[in-house]
Amino acid sequence: MNQRFKADASSRSAKAPVRFFKFKMVVLLLLCALPAYGVVSIGLRGGSWLAVAIYPLMSLITFALYGYDKKQARSQGQRTPEKVLHAAELLGGWPGALVAQQEFRHKTRKFSYQVVFWLVVLLHELFWMDRVLLGGNFLTRHFY
Repeated sequence: MNQRFKADASSRSAKAPVRFFKFKMVVLLLLCALPAYGVVSIGLRGGSWLAVAIYPLMSLITFALYGYDKKQARSQGQRTPEKVLHAAELLGGWPGALVAQQEFRHKTRKFSYQVVFWLVVLLHELFWMDRVLLGGNFLTRHFY
């Protein structure tokens, strides 16, 4: 009986595959398509290529922050404040956050966190829709 319990405990600690992996990858690619197109088109028109570096760099930093926070949550150590995680997402790290949420199974069930996260993603998408599809005129006219 004791051996059976040990086998059950070890199977629970084994990492289960991400549910709906293919679907989630398609969603990630679709969400990244507009910002990627926007960044490249601005760069090709003589604009700054800084955003080409910012999105991947911030995604890596955000992914690492999620990993650290999950590790701290398991060991009951000092956690990364949610404001810091959201700031990293807002600064372009939302793709890394989306991957980290799935990889570490972290911050996926907390509704209030997910609302802010998806608002950050929506904000990025709206920004690039304005820049790419509307020539940047809508936001400039209404918020500057």
